[in-house]
Amino acid sequence: MALEHRAEDWDRYKMDYNKPHEPLEPLSREAAVVDAALQALLDAGVIEHTAYDHDRVLAHRKAVAELFEIPWTGITPRMQRLLYAINAITRPPIMIAAGVFCGNTFISNAGAAVGPGACYEAEDLIGLEIKKDEATRAQRNVRRIDPTGVARILAAEAVAFVGDYARPVDLLYLDADGDKGRGKGIYLEILQAGYEKMPPGSVVLAHNSVNCAEKLGEYFKFVRDPQHLAGSVNVIIDGEGLEVSVR
Repeated sequence: MALEHRAEDWDRYKMDYNKPHEPLEPLSREAAVVDAALQALLDAGVIEHTAYDHDRVLAHRKAVAELFEIPWTGITPRMQRLLYAINAITRPPIMIAAGVFCGNTFISNAGAAVGPGACYEAEDLIGLEIKKDEATRAQRNVRRIDPTGVARILAAEAVAFVGDYARPVDLLYLDADGDKGRGKGIYLEILQAGYEKMPPGSVVLAHNSVNCAEKLGEYFKFVRDPQHLAGSVNVIIDGEGLEVSVR
């Protein structure tokens, strides 16, 4: 049986995708919802603790609002906080995010290591975007927050890139869309391309675990099989959802 954490108001919590920075609820409520999700992940053995700096996530959010060009996004404030928190808690030296569009999804993860929200030092933070124009915009956005180059965007196909990447992958974030009708079903191909280079304790985050669930059946079977992953929880705090798995 799949493990699931569901906020009681997940289906009523809605954002205008064209207004990425509009507050949707009091910060105290947002933090409480995310804290409950983190506790569920802790209880399932997916993360080792739930502590992260609430002020740093707000500093990160402020910088993104001021510096990023975001035409639209499906990353709600709750999801932004959850992604930041998971990265701040697990502190992956190497993170790869597949399907980053304008870079907002990528920096929601990488912002725990670069920019004003940074709480640790990473080695390599890579965002992959197959559309060259979007990759260029995402790279431009990221450079405004991280001038060091630790966080970077590449125009590349995710399955091939992850398969060829020569180093261990500590966190893999999935938000890509496959061609030929695969849609989010490509998540499994990307994960399998990097599976053998992911060390014990590494984390996989799959966005759209709710609204694209019909394409993710095989992915869910794989990550929820204890022969493949040590634990996996479908975290439903908004209409998109996030499957969080640990190697």
